[in-house]
Amino acid sequence: MAHVAVTAIGTDRPGIVAAVTKVLVDHDCNLEDSSMTVLRGHFAMMLVVATPDDTDAARLESALAAATESLELVVTVRTIDDAAPASPQGEEWAVAVYGADRPGIVHAVAEGLARLEVNIVDLSTRVLGDLDRPVYAMLLDVTLPVGVDSGEVGRALDALGGELGVECTMHPAEADIL
Repeated sequence: MAHVAVTAIGTDRPGIVAAVTKVLVDHDCNLEDSSMTVLRGHFAMMLVVATPDDTDAARLESALAAATESLELVVTVRTIDDAAPASPQGEEWAVAVYGADRPGIVHAVAEGLARLEVNIVDLSTRVLGDLDRPVYAMLLDVTLPVGVDSGEVGRALDALGGELGVECTMHPAEADIL
């Protein structure tokens, strides 16, 4: 089997997942990994799909676009190189960032982690609270490379949090049951 990445974005409404997965089933595809969410009324999905070896990504994209036209989705399909290296291995940690909302928080934290060669594997953000006093919340799942001291990463996040006026904490990730 070959693999493709499928993305679909559009205004949230019932039937999006059903329409996309019907096309996949009709093309003998198997949905392996997925992430789907609603952000301020917009639905976004990312899928890794196993396809028969002779599947043409452009044809699959056309079929998905036709099937979801009434849902006004923007759909893309691209072939995945199965020989590409896997994500870096290491210890799994969770990072939480909370504080007053302002531009640049995601970039500063991502850049600080990248300098330490920490890999971000999942990231979500929300603005919480009322309009007068919004609180920014960012949750990250990260992988610390072998040999990187978690204490060093924690100290770097503390310092960064002080510069940004936010609180940054980290703890070992709990095993998720899916």
